[in-house]
Amino acid sequence: MDRICVLGAGLLGSGMVENLLVKGHEVVVWNRTAAKLAPLVALGATAADSPAAAVAGAARVHLVLSEDDAVDATLAAAGSALSPGQPLLDHSTNLPPRVAARSHRLRADGLNYLPAPVFMGPQNGREGSGLMLIAGPTAEVEALRPALLEMTGKLWHVGERPDLAAVHKLVGNAVLISLAATMGDVLALGQAQGLDPDAVMSLFEVFKPGHALPFIGKRVAQAGQGPASFELSMARKDVRLMIEAAGGPDGLVVLPATARAMDAALAKGHAQEDFAIFAWPDRKG
Repeated sequence: MDRICVLGAGLLGSGMVENLLVKGHEVVVWNRTAAKLAPLVALGATAADSPAAAVAGAARVHLVLSEDDAVDATLAAAGSALSPGQPLLDHSTNLPPRVAARSHRLRADGLNYLPAPVFMGPQNGREGSGLMLIAGPTAEVEALRPALLEMTGKLWHVGERPDLAAVHKLVGNAVLISLAATMGDVLALGQAQGLDPDAVMSLFEVFKPGHALPFIGKRVAQAGQGPASFELSMARKDVRLMIEAAGGPDGLVVLPATARAMDAALAKGHAQEDFAIFAWPDRKG
């Protein structure tokens, strides 16, 4: 089995290490806070006292860090211990322009840097489930595909543009975080009307709004380009009713901001256009 290096032993990194150990790999792990390594060492991992010691001789290196600054600092600490052609798989959530610059810099030095952010939690890491995105040269991705599929339920090669996986990761997290904020408003509305969370959520056993995400995205992208099936003026009325039913804007996160954005679009004369035009007022084309 391969000798694999994991840099970063937070919740996700630790889950990945556990999965790799179960599958029989030799795993060397480093973490800025060394005390977090003890449970992984007890399971069979080898603790390294520096990034350089961790990466030396590894068949591949997995970075599971907080963001760009930590990635750059850790790779700098690894320094000359990194080997030409050694795959560096970065699972951190990073800023796309910095990912592009890092990829250019590392590849100029002969290192195979592959941004590979994930939609995985700690349990996914342990189980080898969830979704891993990856950007980079097709030949490199395909050579690594069997090994990476041990770590995730699905591997999506987004293309060779180096920052594209980072873009998709931020897009996906934007949806998840925005949905959490929206659900807070939904539960507050229900509470104001005498419903507990389970009663509110019972709607979504028969009404499945998740299936509408691609349709809604297309609707926002094309708003203002054709006839409206739901006018902005009517949608703004509904948002007013939602806020009133929730007992007012205090404590709400999304609906008051939505109302303000709709009012701005109405002031620009979009009352009879499709309601989605408020959501992307600066669209181009």
